[in-house]
Amino acid sequence: GRPLPDALLATLADAPLPVDPAQRLQLVASCMRGDRENLIRRHSPFAELVDLALALNTPERIAYASDQLLHDLAVWYHLAWLGESVRREDARVAQLERKARGFDATDRRLLLTLVGELLAGVLPRFRALSDAGRCELAVSPYSHPILPLLFDFQAARDGEPASSLPQSGHYPGGAARAAWPMQRALECLERVFGCRPRGCWPSEGAISSAAVGAIAAAGFDWLATSEAILHPSLALSGISVPEDPAAAERLLNQGFALPESRVACFFRNDRMSDLIGFTYSKWHGDDAAANFVQELGALAERTQGAPARAVLVALDGENAWEYYPFNGWYFLSALYAQLASHPDLRRATLSELVDEQRAAGIAPAVLPRLRAGSWVYGTLSTWMGDADKNHGWDLLCEAKRAFDEVVASGRLAGAALARAEQQLAACE
Repeated sequence: GRPLPDALLATLADAPLPVDPAQRLQLVASCMRGDRENLIRRHSPFAELVDLALALNTPERIAYASDQLLHDLAVWYHLAWLGESVRREDARVAQLERKARGFDATDRRLLLTLVGELLAGVLPRFRALSDAGRCELAVSPYSHPILPLLFDFQAARDGEPASSLPQSGHYPGGAARAAWPMQRALECLERVFGCRPRGCWPSEGAISSAAVGAIAAAGFDWLATSEAILHPSLALSGISVPEDPAAAERLLNQGFALPESRVACFFRNDRMSDLIGFTYSKWHGDDAAANFVQELGALAERTQGAPARAVLVALDGENAWEYYPFNGWYFLSALYAQLASHPDLRRATLSELVDEQRAAGIAPAVLPRLRAGSWVYGTLSTWMGDADKNHGWDLLCEAKRAFDEVVASGRLAGAALARAEQQLAACE
């Protein structure tokens, strides 16, 4: 019964559409977000509506866009973004797609109800998969801070030696503060899913020696990031990647650990991961799956004899699929089937690997030195180094000093302190 805070989702509810031309233009633009070929042109009524909306997509012409056009656009936007299994299995989707246009309040309420059911089912679905051992749930630091920069602004110069830094010099109390998002993340996942996570995906895969220490102190057994950090870290440690491809693969595709650290660090195989993220969307699904499994099989053959070999395939789960025909349905179906039946490949969670190797007395390879960075270019330049970003850090530092001062004065306690900590986390 409450108004929906998201303007695009609210178009499915009973609230009137905006009358301001700028807001209507924004609504039209929002309804066209998505891959033109696979999300829009796949549905001919949606494509027709988009072409019509494009012709009216100026401040002068938007007055000619009726509420019915905007409502139909919004319905098709939400239909197009539904998961493929829902599209194939839910009769309500077929009903709306058959109607195609002229959607009324009842149709929109039907779709809104479906969206609500899907959202309500996400957490129970993953809890059930986790309870059944079908997946492992890892966690990122709460509110997504870039941990190395909380500890030390100089970490930005590991990958970009000439990077400019914020005038503040450092984040006040950053080392102590870094423990809060780790602990909060553990509490949230345990509360929602009933299990304590053993693995951490640091925000944007960003790590440094200090960040790894914080992850270890929080009790994690493993973390995952990218080869974009591993290669310069090996060079910094005086370890050369062999020129022989097979020898290089044996070195790179295994767990590592910093000296005296119990946390196994896994670095994703960037080439194999990026095949899924950026290449296979242009292939026929069966061919893509066959190629991926063939590549993995060949890698397994080349690395025979390496006791701890493992290939980590990791990508932003939400980014790839709109560019695949049918949201990757045929590729993923073929991929899972071929992986499940392959004689030389085994799917495993990272905790399984850690436990098996510990039981067998196989220690992770030692990585003497770690170069701070993220999975974005292997550096921290996305978050620090130019004037606007550095100014943002200076403002954050100012807010943190004010926060610390008020907390030290005792003027914040209980629920008020919890709200302030939440707001600080959002800023970080």
